[in-house]
Amino acid sequence: MSQLSHLMFEARAAAESLSDFMSGGRLRLGVTGLSRAGKTVFITALAHQLTRAHAVQQNKQLPLFRAMAEGRLRAGHLDPQPDYSVPRFAYEEHLLALTGPSRHWPHSTRRVSELRVSIDYDSHLWSKRRMGKKTQHLDIDIVDYPGEWLLDLPLLSKSFSQWSQETLSAASAEARSPIANDWRKETAAIDPKSRYDEETAQKLTRLFTAYLAQAKTERFALSTLPPGRFLMPGDLEGSPALTFAPLPVTQDEDLPHRSFGREMARRYDAYKSQIVRPFFQDHFARLDRQIVLIDTLAALNSGPEAVRDLETALADVLMAFRTGRSTLLSSMFRPKIDKILFAATKADHLHHTSHDRLEAVLRLLTSRAIARAEGVGAKIGVIALAAVRATREAVVRHEGEQLMAIVGTPLAGERIGLEAFDGESEGAIFPGDLPQDPKELFEGAALGLSDDEAEFRFLKFRPPIAKFGDDAQPLPLPHIRMDRAMEFLIGDRLA
Repeated sequence: MSQLSHLMFEARAAAESLSDFMSGGRLRLGVTGLSRAGKTVFITALAHQLTRAHAVQQNKQLPLFRAMAEGRLRAGHLDPQPDYSVPRFAYEEHLLALTGPSRHWPHSTRRVSELRVSIDYDSHLWSKRRMGKKTQHLDIDIVDYPGEWLLDLPLLSKSFSQWSQETLSAASAEARSPIANDWRKETAAIDPKSRYDEETAQKLTRLFTAYLAQAKTERFALSTLPPGRFLMPGDLEGSPALTFAPLPVTQDEDLPHRSFGREMARRYDAYKSQIVRPFFQDHFARLDRQIVLIDTLAALNSGPEAVRDLETALADVLMAFRTGRSTLLSSMFRPKIDKILFAATKADHLHHTSHDRLEAVLRLLTSRAIARAEGVGAKIGVIALAAVRATREAVVRHEGEQLMAIVGTPLAGERIGLEAFDGESEGAIFPGDLPQDPKELFEGAALGLSDDEAEFRFLKFRPPIAKFGDDAQPLPLPHIRMDRAMEFLIGDRLA
């Protein structure tokens, strides 16, 4: 970044921070997810809970969200977002998908989007900033972005050779080498000092991208897969900034002009400067709070290597944040994320006896990641939740024994052994219990387990049937621990 653009960025950030500090009425909440974690469902459920405040308070659905439980949340509604150049989060479309006659999970988003939820609430604290007024107003700007883009941010501090060495080393590990075989063979045949050839570059990029795509599938469920835009290129598909791959080059290696290695390094630098850095400046650096949604169950299904890879991803996530406790000075002159919530989603796929154990798994993953990431000053929370609960619990008798099960409507095509579900009939599922000691999940090296090898069975379920209020509008759907998540992320701003 040039000195001038750096100063302009800092000046804009300072002006926005000062404005938000003086008004006290705006909070930018980042929502991202790693590997099908359900961020679209989370944002839809969050906005629905807040905009249907009266119905939620009557039904006492959020007992741990203090402003709601104390009856201080007067009203919530959607307002036009402040960033007119950013696509609006399709809240109405996603809500209809969840609550309509066909009730299905909404399509995931593959770009940045934004939604403003405005809240009127009664404050029980007096302060000069509130001018003694009891009823206050808070605008929550929810910024939705792919988790893969978050994992790109550490690239800003890595050279092409450093990134190449890390990526090639990871791909040579026992767990990854079989799915990286074709790409690694092509890479080994290339001399980085040879003259650049576009056809070879495109072939190498295709093989590298195919490796990334396969590693991301449910069978392998790997998390550390930058560059993130390779799997969601959008309008950039086929551009030179997305046509490169790692090569075995060293930091001080002198690569000739027009050589293959030199051109790959240039394109890598263009990816950072033209794609990653603008995302950081325009969106990420302006956030106040952040929730990172994680499909921890997918990693558990794939085996210990996927769990360890998820831990590495969380360390990269923490290194990406501009964290730090907000002081008077930092709040006025520099935006900093002061709270990060890591959430293990799909807790409804487990019996409640395993919810705390799922949270313990994520707590262990984050604690070890925090130890690796220096300078994490933000307050970090960990939770197991389901933004929309698709199952209920039941006790089932089997051969004279009482078993704890979850009951829901599996998606059409889901299977347990030879039994296939039609998407209409309910089924009682015994998903298995997570171990009391989460360290057991790190043991071994298996990856991409088959259904017969998997210790747990996590099926996909349809959303629950929605209930409707007197106004014929859908009531908020059942959840698990959404109130805890809401209290952590925004509760202090509604005091």
